[in-house]
Amino acid sequence: MAIFKGAGVALITPFHEDGSVNYDKLAELIEEQVEGGTDAIIACGTTGEASTMSEKEHMDVVRFIIEKVAHRIPVIAGTGSNCTATAIELSKQAEKDGADGVLLVTPYYNKATQNGLIKHFTAIADSISIPCILYNIPSRTGVTIQPETMAYLYNNVKNIVGVKDATGNIEMSTKLMTLVDEDFALYSGDDDEVVPLLALGGSGVISVLSNVAPRETHEICQKWFDGDIKGSLDAQLKAFPLIKALFAEVNPIPVKAAMNLQGKKVGSLRLPLTEASDATKELLKKEMEKYGIL
Repeated sequence: MAIFKGAGVALITPFHEDGSVNYDKLAELIEEQVEGGTDAIIACGTTGEASTMSEKEHMDVVRFIIEKVAHRIPVIAGTGSNCTATAIELSKQAEKDGADGVLLVTPYYNKATQNGLIKHFTAIADSISIPCILYNIPSRTGVTIQPETMAYLYNNVKNIVGVKDATGNIEMSTKLMTLVDEDFALYSGDDDEVVPLLALGGSGVISVLSNVAPRETHEICQKWFDGDIKGSLDAQLKAFPLIKALFAEVNPIPVKAAMNLQGKKVGSLRLPLTEASDATKELLKKEMEKYGIL
């Protein structure tokens, strides 16, 4: 069963000039998202730069977001790791702090087998009672959760409820949906594939675009759910040039640049990520103006 339906924002983490987390700015962003109609907040995922946070920072940010959201919309904590024990520790803490669910990225670098993925995700899910969304992003992790593996986990582990699908492989996504029932939660992990995955029976998107256009991203999904298929498609196509600009460099480099262009002052990135190039900033400015958010 889906934790949420619609557009969940993969929220950035704002930093001060010294690289520390800017909690005052984070609180502002949370309010902006809630007021903008975002359907869920995903804390400390790829876009939130969790990979360069200490475990304490990671959980402090998750806890802060949970407290500030105060049950107005679901909060899903990114708690995945390539170390199963670490993922269990982070997931148990997120549950204790009140997260509505966790997002578990495929373990990276280790290059686990499909059997290893089954054991890894089962161990994490069995350590908590809140729902788990798996995160399939082979371009970053080097490993793909195959449709049969995903279906096995969904059918055999009661609190594994769905997947954030960032494979970019519609054939694979289609095959997966033939192996699961209607309660399976398929979320697009790519903003340019929201409507295609909704057409497969998807539940929405975990979105980078929502950081700069929460209402518009929500509407792509809501129009679909309301039966306005053309309206949803038109909204998807309108956003396409901006979406491409938001991925002109590796995420979250462009989206942070875009938010700073909007005057949000979210700060820079932690190394090894660096500032967007001037060319990327110019492209973002052009597409944001065309889209009407700058």
